[in-house]
Amino acid sequence: MKDEKIVEVDNALSLDEETLFEVSQTFKALSDPTRVRILHLLLQKEFSVNEIAENLQLRQSTVSHQLRFLKNLRLVKYRREGTTLYYSQDDEHVFNLLKQSIEHAKHQ
Repeated sequence: MKDEKIVEVDNALSLDEETLFEVSQTFKALSDPTRVRILHLLLQKEFSVNEIAENLQLRQSTVSHQLRFLKNLRLVKYRREGTTLYYSQDDEHVFNLLKQSIEHAKHQ
């Protein structure tokens, strides 16, 4: 029988359940092509729901649904101007991850 080495994990490096859940939700958000397209657009500047729908040729209801998902994860934020909501990025870390993922995909 092989000698099995036991590797001790530093408790400071272990992940609690909440962190695991948040990380998995972030990757879930980035696993959907429509959400990636929306986030990629928001890398440029803020856009209204209608502007996002127009730029990406999506239905406004689809965009609203996806933005709600992203807002709940605190990946995007919005500001209101009259009756119009303008969305922008709210998590620099995730947007950096998105940029790096895009660069990685293009580099292959």
